[in-house]
Amino acid sequence: MADAPTIVWFRDDLRVADHPALSAAVERGAPVLCVFVLDEESPGIRPLGGASRWWLHGSIEALRGELEALGGRLVLRRGPAGRVIRSLVEEAGAGAVFWNRRYGGPEREVDTELKAALTEGGVDVRSFAANLLFEPWTIRTQQGAPYSVFTPYWRACVAAPEPRHPLPAPGAIEATGPDVASDELASWHLLPTRPDWADGLGETWTPGAAAAHERLETFLDERVGDYADDRDRPAVDATSRLSPHLRWGEISPFEVWHALRERRVHGDGASRFRAELGWREFAWHVLFHAPELATRNWRAEFDAFPWPRLHPAALVAWQRGRTGVPIVDAGMRELWRTGSMHNRVRMVTASFLTKNLLIDWRLGEQWFWDTLVDADAASNPFNWQWVAGSGADAAPYFRVFNPLLQASKFDPDGRYVRRWVPELETEEYPAPIVDLGESREAALAAYRKVRSSSASA
Repeated sequence: MADAPTIVWFRDDLRVADHPALSAAVERGAPVLCVFVLDEESPGIRPLGGASRWWLHGSIEALRGELEALGGRLVLRRGPAGRVIRSLVEEAGAGAVFWNRRYGGPEREVDTELKAALTEGGVDVRSFAANLLFEPWTIRTQQGAPYSVFTPYWRACVAAPEPRHPLPAPGAIEATGPDVASDELASWHLLPTRPDWADGLGETWTPGAAAAHERLETFLDERVGDYADDRDRPAVDATSRLSPHLRWGEISPFEVWHALRERRVHGDGASRFRAELGWREFAWHVLFHAPELATRNWRAEFDAFPWPRLHPAALVAWQRGRTGVPIVDAGMRELWRTGSMHNRVRMVTASFLTKNLLIDWRLGEQWFWDTLVDADAASNPFNWQWVAGSGADAAPYFRVFNPLLQASKFDPDGRYVRRWVPELETEEYPAPIVDLGESREAALAAYRKVRSSSASA
């Protein structure tokens, strides 16, 4: 069976460099069948949002080109991944199936069941660490428990052995024959049609590993030195903008980590940027141990939070950037146009929804899931729960981001707001849909109620 083909199952790792499963498959010496499965049917698997589907289309096109340049081929299939991969093993007469590990609960269930079934049938199944610097079970407290606070978690990560060096791309891939059929990418209908906001995404982003590495180089050449000072200013192009590339695995965190090391980049900017990589790792650490993070409060006491009856008009005003609060509206319009939003403004808009409008964080998380190109199963719900106060290492319940003060501090000349809300000083701009002071007090009263109920329980 040593000459039987090896299937490499691509998932959130759409690259050829630093791809341990692909490297191991090439080293095995048999022909390689690369496959991507669009799985929207396995139990618990969350269907992609619209912006993510747009990105996936471009990323698959880029990956297909990379593989073909090496002599490989990418087969596309759609359906429950376990069933699809087992079918491909039979079609190709494969002797091995390799993949890089995933960390969400439903994804792990799919992988575990598939590995057991294939192994019983005599297929060599191997999984590899590829998309996290520190796998969730490797970083534990002294009591052997998972971490719930970021600072000690990241301190433990930094004290752990240095993350491995990235692997080079294979020099060549011996592909299996053309007899294994592949779906046409267009048949998946990943690109948006109603509404079609893809022009804005395309003006902002270029999916693929080449674009990811170009962004990293630009960041290291031009921005990392000022990152600590400028990262919170939405009008300044100060961030790496690597988040969607990391989300889709077009670049690995190992490549980013060691690029910083090799450039000998030091100082507050580099330290702060590494900590942001750590925040991403922490989100996955939390999700691994709380797989229902997108639907259940991490802090159980928040199940008693007195969310008022939803007023749909307020939610729609927030989604469309028509709240009458300039920095909130600017952020929501940036999101709709570009599939992204500056991180500082993400916190402000999330705080406004959950604490000024008293709308359940899950509705905001769902909107971001649908409209962000970098929405992943860990960071998106983790960050929403952090702002709402229901999550791990959450912001204090009394922290209500005042959007006017935030704009004054981080967009003092109004450049960011004016870019996205050009009608600000005209009669067309709406009045605020809620009084910021009164709504803040209402939020604090609701949070105090939860805290007092928890303390007396």
